[in-house]
Amino acid sequence: MKTGLNDQLLTEAIRAALIASNEIMDVYGKAFDVEHKADNSPLTEADKRAHAAISKVLESTGIPILSEEGRHAPFEERSHWDTLWIVDPLDGTKEFVRRNGEFTVNIALVSSQRPVFGVILAPVTGALYFGGSSMGAYRLYRKGLFLSGEIPPSLASYGEKLPITESDRPYRIVASRSHMSTETQEFVNAQRINEPDLELVNSGSSLKICLIAEGSADIYPRFAPTMEWDTAAGHAIAEGAGKTLVQHDGKPVLYNKADLLNPWFIVK
Repeated sequence: MKTGLNDQLLTEAIRAALIASNEIMDVYGKAFDVEHKADNSPLTEADKRAHAAISKVLESTGIPILSEEGRHAPFEERSHWDTLWIVDPLDGTKEFVRRNGEFTVNIALVSSQRPVFGVILAPVTGALYFGGSSMGAYRLYRKGLFLSGEIPPSLASYGEKLPITESDRPYRIVASRSHMSTETQEFVNAQRINEPDLELVNSGSSLKICLIAEGSADIYPRFAPTMEWDTAAGHAIAEGAGKTLVQHDGKPVLYNKADLLNPWFIVK
């Protein structure tokens, strides 16, 4: 895809994430009900409002949308989508319900089954991550920057380029706060043989991938189920930061598959 078009689409993705973040924080600041979907995962008004907000913005691009909270078109239809948006309107709903701040808005543009760029916004902190393999990766904070409702040109010039080198810190493994599997714990134990002073950092949502992209942690093993919308945006940002997100056997993680369940993977 042409660079100019990607820039326009990135602006729209960031705009969608900002509007969704406002919807999420409006719900976060008051009492809300929690429903449960067929797989027993939680669903709130914030998920629904964020999905509606993102869809309204991205539909104007004419690119089909695969959202966790939207209609999941059958593969027979999706297989004709060379380019699509993959969206998680509220990644980390369990963390949202717990009110610990570790939830995000995830928006990725995917083409030929690979992420082109991703946008991740953490509504509570205002941390905005964006990037892709052809554009690098950046982090900035939205406070004060988007008050006019407009997204400034050359947005990357406002942010910090990732990764950010941290000196004199221990080796860090990041793992899920809500989905720590036996296999992940075994991986951590094995790493301690060579890194006896390693730190284990637990975090929710796609923030785990962001920690790798920004250089705050070294490796994120995921040996538990995730869906494509959980990782597509973070995958792009990680690649923009010079990191990799691959299956545990080293093969690339692909998107818009017949089965939207991700394989186990490692980010480093």
